[in-house]
Amino acid sequence: MTEKIFENNQVTLVGEVVTDFTFSHDVYGEGFYMIDVKAKRLSDSFDYIPVMVSDRLISPDESIKGKYVVVTGQFRSYNKHDETKNRLILSVFAREIEVTDEEPEDIKPNYIYLDGYVCKSPIYRKTPLGREIADILLAVNRPYGKSDYIPCICWGRNARYAENFEVGGRVMLWGRIQSREYQKKYSETEIEKKIAYEVSVSKLEYEPEKIMEDMYAYT
Repeated sequence: MTEKIFENNQVTLVGEVVTDFTFSHDVYGEGFYMIDVKAKRLSDSFDYIPVMVSDRLISPDESIKGKYVVVTGQFRSYNKHDETKNRLILSVFAREIEVTDEEPEDIKPNYIYLDGYVCKSPIYRKTPLGREIADILLAVNRPYGKSDYIPCICWGRNARYAENFEVGGRVMLWGRIQSREYQKKYSETEIEKKIAYEVSVSKLEYEPEKIMEDMYAYT
């Protein structure tokens, strides 16, 4: 049962570690630490993806900054409670991690597969240059009644397809995790640079929510 649920959220990430370990939290004596991994895009740019690693997989006492890693795991979310609102925090949860001195060439650098459910009506729009975009928020189930809420972005034909998805419908999608810088303006003088993470979708399939038929026959 557990292994089947894990299959609905699969990530492979290959790239250079660009930060040292920073402590995140511990659970029953198991420590979890964060690193940022710089993963290649098909273009000449990069995505900078936060990865959460257990100290049972790798010791945080030894820096791996500047080395390359192959990470397999899941894309997870949790709500961080600030004073006035909740923020959705996203990171790759490492199930396995391999450290190398050279960048592996035979593994796709940034791959994700998700199987989840639409939990918010998609938002379809066009950029000033006319490019079509649709945003989907996907709920991906975890064991023990938990779910991860993953923002996904579709382009072009996929955006037109996703525009009509309904809440509760099942979506299977393939793509990559992308990082995106933006500026949040609080006042005329106070502007903060932030980074958003989302799944850039390359392929997706949709199944509408199944409505249970009445099983009782009336005579």
